[in-house]
Amino acid sequence: MTTLNATHDLKLRSWVTSANMAGCDFPIQNLPFGRFRRAGSAESWRIGIAIGDQILDLKATGLIDTDDMNSLMAVSPTDRRALRSAISQGLSEGSEKQKAWAEALLPQAQAEYTVPCHIGDYTDFYTGIHHATAIGRLFRPDQPLMPNYKWVPIGYHGRSSSIGVSGQRFKRPRGQTKAPDAAAPGFGPSKRLDYELELGFFVGPGNTLGEPI
Repeated sequence: MTTLNATHDLKLRSWVTSANMAGCDFPIQNLPFGRFRRAGSAESWRIGIAIGDQILDLKATGLIDTDDMNSLMAVSPTDRRALRSAISQGLSEGSEKQKAWAEALLPQAQAEYTVPCHIGDYTDFYTGIHHATAIGRLFRPDQPLMPNYKWVPIGYHGRSSSIGVSGQRFKRPRGQTKAPDAAAPGFGPSKRLDYELELGFFVGPGNTLGEPI
């Protein structure tokens, strides 16, 4: 693990006991943001930090005054680093914030989640040669990988309305498929399902059209 700053120090321990357990996905060195609420409730969505098996409600700590993740992600790098530092210090063993912040914790098992921010648009990319070859084989069995793939990033427009949180239910799309022994295609739900891991990067403040990010 790369030590980017003091918040990534491997010697850090948290007063949230579960964050110190071996193999924990969310130790104090890893503080991912998300939006959550109590499962099955009609509460408003809030911004939280995963720590151990808990979620820390950031607004309840007084560190932020918004439930809008877009505005939070658009702050300057200096302010963003300062917020992370304050969270890390408050969750560290011996912190004076422990008593107050303990009231702002919710077990992850009792929470439900939503898409963390408003996604206006996105561009999808092939980033792995093996994945690109596998997909290309479906369309071009004789030449799965185009000659320029290794030099030119292949990006295409995605539909942001299709993005959801993990665990969502969805209907199999309906369309035409043709069995190998059939004379003509038939209409109906898809019979096979393809899935893949997606990794997204959010660009906070954005950029002027034509200007580099």
